[in-house]
Amino acid sequence: MITPRKAAPSPRTQDNERPLVDDIRLLGRILGDVIREQEGDAAFELIEQIRQLSVAFRRDTDHEANKALKKLLKGLSGEQTVSVTRAFTYFSHLANLAEDRHHIRRRAVHERAGSAQEGSIAVALARLKSAGIAPDAIATTLAHSFVSPVLTAHPTEVQRKSILDAERAIAQLLTVRDDIKVHACALNIKNDALTPRELLDNEAHMKARVLQLWQTRLLRSSKLTVADEVENALSYYESTFLREIPKLYAELERELGQHPIPSFLRMGQWIGGDRDGNPNVNAQTLSHALRRQADVALRHYLTEVHYLGAELSLSALLVDFPSAMQALADQSPDNNPHRQDEPYRRALIGIYARLAATLKDLTGGEATRHAVAAQNAYPSAQEFLADLRTIEASLLAHHGESLAAQRLHPLIRAVEVFGFHLATVDLRQSSDQHEAVLAELLSVARLHAAYPQLDEMAKRRLLLGLLNDARPLRVIGASYSALAQSELAIFETAKVMRTLFGAQAIRHYIISHTETVSDLLEVLLLQKEVGLLEGTLDDRAHCELIVVPLFETIDDLRHAASIMREYYALPGIHALVSRGRLDQYHEQDIMLGYSDSNKDGGIFTSNWELYQAEIALVEVFDDIAAAHKISSDAGAATEVRAIQLRLFHGRGGTVGRGGGPSYQAILAQPPGTVRGQIRLTEQGEVIGSKYANPEIGRRNLETLVAATLEATLLKPTKSATPPFLKAAAELSLSSMAAYRQLVYETPGFTDYFFNATPIREIAELNIGSRPASRKPSQKIEDLRAIPWGFSWGQCRLTLPGWYGFGGAVELFLAQGVQQDQLALLQKMHRQWPFFTTLLSNMDMVMAKSDLALASRYAELVTDSRLRKKIFGVIEAEWHRTANALSLITGEPYRLAHNAALQRSIRHRFPYIDPLHHLQVELIRRYRAGQTDERVQRGIHISINGIAAGLRNTG
Repeated sequence: MITPRKAAPSPRTQDNERPLVDDIRLLGRILGDVIREQEGDAAFELIEQIRQLSVAFRRDTDHEANKALKKLLKGLSGEQTVSVTRAFTYFSHLANLAEDRHHIRRRAVHERAGSAQEGSIAVALARLKSAGIAPDAIATTLAHSFVSPVLTAHPTEVQRKSILDAERAIAQLLTVRDDIKVHACALNIKNDALTPRELLDNEAHMKARVLQLWQTRLLRSSKLTVADEVENALSYYESTFLREIPKLYAELERELGQHPIPSFLRMGQWIGGDRDGNPNVNAQTLSHALRRQADVALRHYLTEVHYLGAELSLSALLVDFPSAMQALADQSPDNNPHRQDEPYRRALIGIYARLAATLKDLTGGEATRHAVAAQNAYPSAQEFLADLRTIEASLLAHHGESLAAQRLHPLIRAVEVFGFHLATVDLRQSSDQHEAVLAELLSVARLHAAYPQLDEMAKRRLLLGLLNDARPLRVIGASYSALAQSELAIFETAKVMRTLFGAQAIRHYIISHTETVSDLLEVLLLQKEVGLLEGTLDDRAHCELIVVPLFETIDDLRHAASIMREYYALPGIHALVSRGRLDQYHEQDIMLGYSDSNKDGGIFTSNWELYQAEIALVEVFDDIAAAHKISSDAGAATEVRAIQLRLFHGRGGTVGRGGGPSYQAILAQPPGTVRGQIRLTEQGEVIGSKYANPEIGRRNLETLVAATLEATLLKPTKSATPPFLKAAAELSLSSMAAYRQLVYETPGFTDYFFNATPIREIAELNIGSRPASRKPSQKIEDLRAIPWGFSWGQCRLTLPGWYGFGGAVELFLAQGVQQDQLALLQKMHRQWPFFTTLLSNMDMVMAKSDLALASRYAELVTDSRLRKKIFGVIEAEWHRTANALSLITGEPYRLAHNAALQRSIRHRFPYIDPLHHLQVELIRRYRAGQTDERVQRGIHISINGIAAGLRNTG
């Protein structure tokens, strides 16, 4: 049953890897010392024995290691199993920290050598300069751009904030050691000859933090709540976004010769507003999420204002101040005689008091410092920003640029970007829920008794008529169902939140499972019901929330363009979206779902259908712009304006859900689909991987900006040639057929999946706040796409990221002269970014898969005939796909051009493998009836460790 994985030859450790190896050994030694001290030598020796057998299992040809490992694991007590699982999980986490440190280290080496890495702002701007694009043209493009990573909750994310905080402390200690080494190198002395006391002290602190990890509960003791998910996400703002985003803007302005750059990069959030399939999200969670977000933003501002007050001790006896600055100081309630000649300090004490009052009003929180009592709350972030601008203007008027640059400018940028709301919270719900609510409203109002039974055209006529009727639908005194009350409460709360925190607090309403034009009209009507849409379609209506269709399934993607064309052809819709002042932009976000389309038809067809849908949508909006010529009368107060299409990519962690490097993904978008506009989701352990470390986080934000600039101004993606498009269509057809034959047409496949992966445990053990399935059933169709992909990653088959492609290529080569067909595919790989990026992502997924480990999970399937049959089919397709990738790319091994991931796999996987073996044993026990707390905890911990080790599995 066990099939050894063909791997690339393992090179000897190179000099540039030595620091990584040293850090891994250091952390491993410290963890080992902690385990010996806390658990005893026997526990440590057991862990080491399991590690060695796991390594032997990889190289095993006679199955002896497999037998020995199974025997050893079966003989472990419950306590031993959990202890060993914890050990390997923590090593997985620590290895991540070492790897992140090495990534930063290597980037610094490249930058010191004058060779910035691809995906950086420096490289992007150098390419733009080489193309003759002037800084003012770049600044103008950014003024019309909107780039937004959107953090979303993850049903399989189990990380605790306590763990994240301890790991950040260890990461900082690794940074300190690196700084010492760099300093020693600059002085041309040995590292250990520099400050041995510092190094010993550093290691002692590191051991304390590792001990803290070992003695801290890795998992939450109760079911994850939406509030927990909110707190988890907010920790990334505190550690990374609030400080690193202003630094990124400063770098952009510096590189562009101090051209002012508007705040085009902003954060988005789904947590607290995404109700699709999650009954735990409601109006209360939406309000809670925004209040907690405001608390984080305001406390950051309070801290920065406090330190600004300490720094700006300038005296009026020595420096002149503009009258506006003096007026701001005179408005302050600070009457301390010792500060009467210090207008900046007086002004900042007044600003602090106003911010403290704002915090109290918006969140109920109290500021930690008080020179004077909290008073006179700011009504908006713009007024706070105006006061900061007054201080800035005063400093610049008297050569105080250096005083403004260090803290004031980053604070001003932070307020521009984050306001009082921190991040835009998207609202999302499934279209069938909107239909149910409207059906009830119409029935109670006696306007229509059976709305869902109407055909599509009849629904449109009815909805348009109601949108042109000034009267609301709700009947005073009538009683409505819990669903209707809950859904309407969301819209009502959204209106209140926008009033409290500003219009940027909630901008988008996303409609899952958009299948018809009426799905869009229903949400407009629900907005009208609570005053989010004012006026009527035939009389200057104004809508506060952007109605965003989400096209998810393959069928939905194929109809996306026609739905949007018909929607904008309706009377009043174009005017509703485009009406406004001439200096405003009017946007239509359209979200494209990578998850369900993959679950429908497999990796290649999902990406191909997304590619075609994007091209078709661009054509639709170009046609709409051409049909509505913009008035050149600049003096007109209200004119229609071209509608800006913005694609929102629902990318998950796995390649099967749109994952993979963001830089390459953006550059591979079809021509005309970026144009300075992009939103994309970030999920689960991928958020931790990308943004837990501030420097890594800034690098990942940079790649989004760099790729958006290059895709917009350099237009690197040309239209694919007809032979390329024809070949892709043929590959898609065959790939989808192979995928669906396995997943939906093979008898017993569902049983195989639910037994050969941890999906049952993910569902039954309540990991995350959202149910694993949309309906209480054991059907692939009803399963949410995240646990579907996550489960395949846990068992190391990663099936959604590659299945079907190998068979499709084999069939394609057989349908003509093989040499010519192969030459075409190779040309596509060289010249077509869409195809290149897709194959690169498959290559990465294949490198992370492991048939030998997958066969261990397959043994959990008790029906041996079913097990052999389905695993045999999967194994054969794996080899076909590996062969296809080698034929097309010309590389016999995976990751031939990805040295960083090669390095990661080489150093990381020997310590992840034991977690798989332990997980299989724990699942075997759980399914055999050993459902005690230790077994459940062990499964949870193994899921955490494997996810952390693979880094993009969910």
